[in-house]
Amino acid sequence: MRIVKTIAEAQSACARLRREGRILGLVPTMGALHEGHLSLVRAARAASDVVVVSIFVNPTQFGPNEDFSKYPRTFETDCAMLEREGVDLIFAPTVDEMYPAGASTFVVVEGVSDRLDGASRPGHFRGVTTVVSKLFHIIEAHKAFFGQKDAAQVAVLRKMVRDLNFPLKMVVCPIVREGDGLALSSRNRYLSETEHGQALVLSRALKTVGDAAASGEKSAQRLIEIARAVFAEEPGVRVDYISVVDPDTLEDVPDVTGGALVAVAAFVGATRLIDNILL
Repeated sequence: MRIVKTIAEAQSACARLRREGRILGLVPTMGALHEGHLSLVRAARAASDVVVVSIFVNPTQFGPNEDFSKYPRTFETDCAMLEREGVDLIFAPTVDEMYPAGASTFVVVEGVSDRLDGASRPGHFRGVTTVVSKLFHIIEAHKAFFGQKDAAQVAVLRKMVRDLNFPLKMVVCPIVREGDGLALSSRNRYLSETEHGQALVLSRALKTVGDAAASGEKSAQRLIEIARAVFAEEPGVRVDYISVVDPDTLEDVPDVTGGALVAVAAFVGATRLIDNILL
């Protein structure tokens, strides 16, 4: 496994691999890896000849009062995990490498970037699309692997790939959960034992909504009300949003007859968590 920290090194290494006819799979991460990330690595390994993982805590996707400074950074542990998974190349640039002095160009996917997490975290998706587009250009992978847990991010990036004609395939992998149902997240490590128990309300609310839809409830408003009733069981959890939307546009839908994404975000203590299900 090779670790490179400059764009020039990454471009050179990946260009050589492409010239050899190798299929490159990219897994973009911010580190603090867990089993959810490793599931993406395994999917990339199964569908690619070479697996490239980026580790970069991207400052432009954090708001001024968010957790950029304390976001977990576990580089040595991450590298050991990725080596065990057979990763070929790690790209781990510094902030100055990715955003040199004077950099002022951003990629914005208008409309869809203002919904769900985009509404709650203004500017967040501008940071995501900018850094991911840079990674796509640097690595020039044939396939890029993302998790369904970040469903809004997936919708934004899919539109960016279509609109800007990136010559790669986006592969979206299922949510990985702990045994108790909590969706895996690097931010879960912020939770106390009590807060971890409270956080289970996210997956419990989604399961209740899924059961109701399977039993014939199609009204989006009624499904939102059902979810809110479950969240009310945990008064220590503050709901950010509960939305029933089109999974591609993230626009609200009146009913789930044609399928829908049910997405939730909530604060458990000071920690903001997201989860979703596809109906």
